[in-house]
Amino acid sequence: MDDGFSESRDSIETSIATRTIAQEMQAMFPSRVSFDEFLNIADTQLEPVRKMFADYQCAAMEIETKFRVLNERFSVKYDANPIESIKTRIKSPESILRKLNSKGYPISLTSMRENLYDIAGIRVVCSFVKDIYMLAEKFLEQDDIVLVERKDYIKKPKASGYRSLHLIVQVPIFTEEGKKMMYAEVQLRTIAMDFWASVEHKLRYKKNLTLEQQKELEGDLISCAAISADLDTRMQNVYDYLKESTEAEGKN
Repeated sequence: MDDGFSESRDSIETSIATRTIAQEMQAMFPSRVSFDEFLNIADTQLEPVRKMFADYQCAAMEIETKFRVLNERFSVKYDANPIESIKTRIKSPESILRKLNSKGYPISLTSMRENLYDIAGIRVVCSFVKDIYMLAEKFLEQDDIVLVERKDYIKKPKASGYRSLHLIVQVPIFTEEGKKMMYAEVQLRTIAMDFWASVEHKLRYKKNLTLEQQKELEGDLISCAAISADLDTRMQNVYDYLKESTEAEGKN
């Protein structure tokens, strides 16, 4: 899931629709078309694009609501909020087309729905590592969530040092056309993991770096990832110690 969490849905719809309209016009009207004909084509092509992206937006909203409900319930029961922040995004048109091309999939709305599972993305940032696994467990226990794939980059970080828990799921949305099962990707991270990933994303794609500078940067990022992981462990230990001390005092 790329980092475009502030992507505008209007720009997404316009970009995808423009490509689709252009392809449709070439197929249907090899010669010059009138303005009215163009508007008719545009209106016909925009509707399915808008519907599809609205479906993904609804899927992201459904999942976000589920995590906000969990956060509220834990706040009431344990007087603690495991979630620091939740962000959602819909994948950018450029990223969608790039991924379809790289995977060798057809460029169509049907191909997007059937082959790309991370068009809708939800990022849940937690205070502690244990919160990540607890929230993931409670989320997946819900009977309308279908787990498609789980990738645990916390227990097995990427070579770059990246850490996060990724869940590919299906979630139902209910529209005027009936029930639809939508794919979405959920990322769960600690604050430290999110900070590292956000900064790494900005630094890794800096231009005009020599090969030697790139290797040095990669080494520094891996070292920072190790420091970040150690920080998570230390903060978890402090939290556990304070929690155990409080519980012991309550029993006395």
